[in-house]
Amino acid sequence: MSALVVYESMFGNTQSIAKGIGDGLSSRMNVEIVEVGEAPSVIDPDVELLVVGGPTHAFGMSRPGTRQNAAQQIEHDLVSKGIGMREWLATVQGGSNRIAATVFDTRINKPRVPGSAARAGQKRLSRLGFRIVASAESFWVKGTPGPLLAEEPERARRWGESLGSIFSATEQGGTVS
Repeated sequence: MSALVVYESMFGNTQSIAKGIGDGLSSRMNVEIVEVGEAPSVIDPDVELLVVGGPTHAFGMSRPGTRQNAAQQIEHDLVSKGIGMREWLATVQGGSNRIAATVFDTRINKPRVPGSAARAGQKRLSRLGFRIVASAESFWVKGTPGPLLAEEPERARRWGESLGSIFSATEQGGTVS
């Protein structure tokens, strides 16, 4: 079994979550973790689980303007310097019900505002034909540039482990909330 984890990250928080998820998944399957600008637009037929994540900007997936705003908030380069999750999903081909998928995002802990990049991404993956096997998951940061809340990297690893352990059950047609 193999999984592809695709992430968009401005400040490194979403990248850390993607790595934690990949670490948890790796106990059950082969995992490739790819920054969204390097992600393939055609999903390899060997991929059985696609996990996609990005930061929540302006109540949803980032846009060129929100990424430019993020770049102005830090002194070092952004992790994802090119396209974001929204643009990548617009190019993805080969969506298939045989490929399980789920989505995650990073969001500001306080104040908790409405909107989620993960929920928007999950709708797009579903429209592309992927089989959604777990509800969108949010991981929390303190303020726009972060850092992640202390427990979030470990929670991401456990979520990845959970995805890996339930994957065989979902292959039989189930879903996980």
